Amino acid sequence: MGVRTIPLSQLKSDLVESLIQCAESGETLVVELPGQRLVAIQPLDPQEDDDLIDRLLETNPGFRALVAKSKTSSRGGFGSSEQ
Repeated sequence: MGVRTIPLSQLKSDLVESLIQCAESGETLVVELPGQRLVAIQPLDPQEDDDLIDRLLETNPGFRALVAKSKTSSRGGFGSSEQ
């Protein structure tokens, strides 16, 4: 698994294709943002037991507040079948 760096303009022009390539190749996609900032997009193995949400709920008060706010939203909150 490698790393591929692209400018933000390339990601914006072909978002879906860039994300599909990232997921299929297993490469981490690093996007160059204005101001010499970088953002990494990393594919996840769907077979892995990803505990990111559980860890965020346990350790991040801001994330817990966001989930609580979403649950009271008229949109139905996270996990709702309403869209």
